[in-house]
Amino acid sequence: MLLDESGFCEAHIKQQRKRTDDRRGSAADRGYGGRWQKARLTFLSRKPLCVECAKADRVELATIVDHVIPHKGDQDLFWDTSNWQSLCKKHHDQKTAREDGGFGRIKA
Repeated sequence: MLLDESGFCEAHIKQQRKRTDDRRGSAADRGYGGRWQKARLTFLSRKPLCVECAKADRVELATIVDHVIPHKGDQDLFWDTSNWQSLCKKHHDQKTAREDGGFGRIKA
């Protein structure tokens, strides 16, 4: 049996994602709908490189627009582009784990 990075096998990953969405709300419920997708693509086209990789003199394309200060539902902070940064997946995952215990889990 193969497990993905979440620790779930292919047969159970969909169930786990549904439980997570039921608890947190879907991405669209949390504000990451069509308007966000358009805004993030525009932002990444203007700032295409990961800011953390750049600090280490590495060039890596960013795939995620991150909120520097977690918005926690505050729509003003959510849409404040001065609070956005371009990150690669690796650096976004590391930041998420540091800030909230990782991927939607509450930090102990």
